[in-house]
Amino acid sequence: MTVKAGAIVFGLLLIGVVLVAEEQHHHEMTAQQLGSVSFSISCSADAQKLFEQGVAWLHSFEYEQAGNEFQRAAESDPQCAMAKWGQAMSLYHQLWARPSKEDVHRGAELLQQARALKPKTQREREYIDALAIFYSGDDAEQYKKRVKDYSEAMDKLRQDNPNDREAAVFYALSLLSQVDDKDPDLTMARKAIAILNEQLPGAPNHPGITHYIIHATDNPKLASMGLDAARAYARIAASSVHAVHMPSHIFARLGLWQDDIQSNLAALKVADQMTGLHMGHHRIHSMDFLEYAYLQIGDDRNAKAQIDELRQMSADSIDPQYSDYYQEAMIQSAAMYFLERKQWKDAMALVADPASPPYVQAVAYWARAIAAGHLRDAAAARSAADQLVAMIEATKKSAKPYYAESMDTNRDESIAWASHAEGNDDQAVQLLRKVADEQDQVGKGETELPAREMLADLLFDMGHYEDALHEYESSLHTDPNRFNGLYGAARTAELVKQQQKADQYYAQLLKNCSGTNSDRPELANAKAMVAAQ
Repeated sequence: MTVKAGAIVFGLLLIGVVLVAEEQHHHEMTAQQLGSVSFSISCSADAQKLFEQGVAWLHSFEYEQAGNEFQRAAESDPQCAMAKWGQAMSLYHQLWARPSKEDVHRGAELLQQARALKPKTQREREYIDALAIFYSGDDAEQYKKRVKDYSEAMDKLRQDNPNDREAAVFYALSLLSQVDDKDPDLTMARKAIAILNEQLPGAPNHPGITHYIIHATDNPKLASMGLDAARAYARIAASSVHAVHMPSHIFARLGLWQDDIQSNLAALKVADQMTGLHMGHHRIHSMDFLEYAYLQIGDDRNAKAQIDELRQMSADSIDPQYSDYYQEAMIQSAAMYFLERKQWKDAMALVADPASPPYVQAVAYWARAIAAGHLRDAAAARSAADQLVAMIEATKKSAKPYYAESMDTNRDESIAWASHAEGNDDQAVQLLRKVADEQDQVGKGETELPAREMLADLLFDMGHYEDALHEYESSLHTDPNRFNGLYGAARTAELVKQQQKADQYYAQLLKNCSGTNSDRPELANAKAMVAAQ
């Protein structure tokens, strides 16, 4: 089945059969709304039920809950080897972050225990052996190889067991963990989509299938293919905060800001109900999306509220493994607020905690370089850009050197704005165009500033209005309904005497911001221009 055909099948199925029971034997998740998982193992009936609940949590990336369920399964049936597999699996956060050395050692130990229990079936041995490949070492340089080797073992497992849906779904996830951010063809994502769409007809209520389709389509090229999954997933696994949040990845890609906002407000409510668990990282993630969406509709008061709430979060609400994420969110949220509102002087004053990791400090220097570039402060812009480059080098020598791989975009954007401030516009345009072209091919973060919109801003600042309009419109194609993209396109269209086009962009901006109490001068100007027509 082709990807396109699979997407059509997916859309048709979700209209009417999301809640239809799977054809094969399964256990419904009655205590929570987690979706339906069928994963038969040679353990006691009680352990089987707990195990499947753990797998359901696992498919929604609720690793703490999943680990707890697998632990309970192991206690219910001490001879259940697959419960140990589940515990090890809950330490492998495939699309989030690399496990610590401690987690790698713990995972290897759990799989040794699983093997010692002598799994009763060849299929169970294959699951355990495949995961053991990933946990075979903790060398950071061999990490990608172990990920690839695990994936290849899962591919063999699914071929050896063609009726095992879980093998296919976990294999698809393993493909997504190998996505190359520089691959313009999105090879791994497309391959995963095809596999997941093949599994969907027999399991429309499976949490992993819809979840991983969202991740696979979480880029500008494929986002529209993930909309049906986004509409379904929160209903399938309504007890999972991540599942309720996850649709907003697609909503943000498509500029559906009200859907984005409602998705994350609902996720925060679910987080409030999940007491006794680490919900801090989930809350931070939803608040990031909320701030971004509120800024796109001019609701700066609610955007600022996310920053204030973030600052008030207590240290004990953050799982220690996400402490760096919290530090980065603190500086990133302020940077986005100031840059989106064009508060250049405030952005130039940003300072990250000097004790924070270099990749966290780099965010402040990135924002400062952009702001200084807009103000044509050459010394400040070049200093910030140089500091960011120094942070990249420090990151390469840190405990997480692989983070440096994703810092090239901020580096090039910073150097571009420093070059602009210094009067070297040719280099500035060249750098931003390179980044923008790359983002068109492989995408960017859902809540990041588009490089092509930056390029349009730069060209506007240079007085190249026709070129700027072209870039604004191109940016709106990949990042639709952005506040500054719409206003920039409208204002530039006005300057090149394309009033009808300007009116359309102004009208769309006002429609997006309808009902918002905003003091942004752009909205006042848009209202005046529309009223004058």
